[in-house]
Amino acid sequence: MFAAITRFLLLLASAALLYGLTQSIWGNWLSFGTSLAVLALPLGYFYIKLSVLKKYLQADELENLPSAFGYLEDVFFRLQRAALTSKKRIAEVERQHQRFIEAFQASPNGIVMLDNQDQIEWCNSIAERFFGLSFRRDAMQRINYILRHPQFIEYLSSRRFEEPLLIEKMGSGSNLSLLLQIFPFAENHRLLLAQDVTDLRKAEAMRRDFVANVSHEMRTPLTVMMGFLETVQTLELEPHQEKEYLELMMIQGHRMKSLVEDLLILANLESNALPALANPIAVSGSVFAFLRGDAEALSQGRHTFHFECNASVGLLGDEQEILSAFGNLISNAIRYTPDGGVITAQWDRNAKGQGVFSVRDTGPGISAEHLPRLTERFYRVDRSRSRDTGGTGLGLAIVKHIASRHQAQLQIESMLGVGSVFTLVFPAERTVALIPSAQ
Repeated sequence: MFAAITRFLLLLASAALLYGLTQSIWGNWLSFGTSLAVLALPLGYFYIKLSVLKKYLQADELENLPSAFGYLEDVFFRLQRAALTSKKRIAEVERQHQRFIEAFQASPNGIVMLDNQDQIEWCNSIAERFFGLSFRRDAMQRINYILRHPQFIEYLSSRRFEEPLLIEKMGSGSNLSLLLQIFPFAENHRLLLAQDVTDLRKAEAMRRDFVANVSHEMRTPLTVMMGFLETVQTLELEPHQEKEYLELMMIQGHRMKSLVEDLLILANLESNALPALANPIAVSGSVFAFLRGDAEALSQGRHTFHFECNASVGLLGDEQEILSAFGNLISNAIRYTPDGGVITAQWDRNAKGQGVFSVRDTGPGISAEHLPRLTERFYRVDRSRSRDTGGTGLGLAIVKHIASRHQAQLQIESMLGVGSVFTLVFPAERTVALIPSAQ
C-alpha cells in the first residue's frame, strides 16, 4: 500500500513538473511557480502523514494514530480500527492463557506438559516440588533425564498410559507417595499428572494395622478363656481351683468388654464431626467426685492422689465425653506409674481465660520420638511390655477425638526418669464462671 501511495505521489510530482514546464514555455513564469506550489502542498502533506504513520507503526501504536484528511483519512481510520481490534483479541487470548496458568497453579496435583519428544514445555509449582524440577532451568529437557525412577522410565517407554503408576518413597529419604498418569492430547503432546497419595497410603496402612491389632487384642483373651474352659472340662478340679479359673476367665471377659466398649466409643466419635454439646458442667462437683472414686478403685492404694479443682470455673460440653477424656488420662497415669508414685489432677483457668485440665505423674517418662504417635490407636511405647496394665491401647485416641469435638488441644510433655504431663486446653468460649457456694 505504501509503495502504491509513493508511486502515486511521484506520478503527481512529475505531472506537476511537466505542467509547470509547459506553462513556462507557453505562458509565464508566475503561472509555473503558482502551479508548482499548489501541487507541492499535497505532496508535502502526504510525506508528513506517511512519516507519522511510520513512527506509530514502529512503536506498535497504530490504535493511537492521529486523524488525517482526504484520501488518508479513511486509510488511517481503518488502520487504527484494525490495530485496536487486533490488540483487544491478543489481550483476551493472554487473559485466557493467564487464567489457565493460574488454574493449573492452583491445582493440588502436579502438572507437566510434554511435547512429542517428551520434553518439558511447562510445569506448575507443585510438579516442581514433587519432582525437584525448576521450569526455568529444565524447560525443553526430556522428562526421563530428570525423573530417573526405573518404574517411571519403564512406564514412559511402554506408552501404555491407560492405568496410573504408583511410586512410593519418591527420592532418597522421602516418604512421598505419588500416583502418576500420562494423558495424550493435541498432536502427540502429553500431560503428566501427579497426585500426592501419601496420606491416603498412611490411612490404608493404619486401617490394616487397626484390623490386625483388634484381631490380636481380641484373640488373646479368647485364647486364655478357651484354655481355661478346656481345663475345666477335661480335668477334675477342686472347688477352689474352679473358682480361681472362673475369676481368671472373668478378668479376660472384662478385658474383652472394655475393648469392645472403647471401639464403640471411638467409632461413634469418628462418625460425628459436629462440635460437642455446650451444656454447663460443674467440674468440681460430680465430675471430680467420679474421677477420684474411679482412680482410687483402679489404684487400690498403690498411689498417692492430689485432686485440685477451681470450683468457680465450669466447662461447656458433653459431660459423658468429658468424663471419658479426663478418666482416660488419669487411668493411663495409674497404669504406667510404679507403685508409690504420685498422680496430680488439676482443673483451672489460665491467664488467657482457657480451661485447663492436666494430669501429672511420676512415672518412667516417655522418649521424645514417641510423643507424636501416642494418640494412634494401639500404639505402644514399649512393644515388649505385657498388657498386664489392663489398657486397651485406645485411650489416648479417644481423648484426642473428644478434644477435637470440644475445640480443645491435647498437649503432652514428658521427661525420662521424671514423669509426664498430659494437658487438655479448652478455648475460653468453652469455659463458664460458676458460684462455688451454689454447688
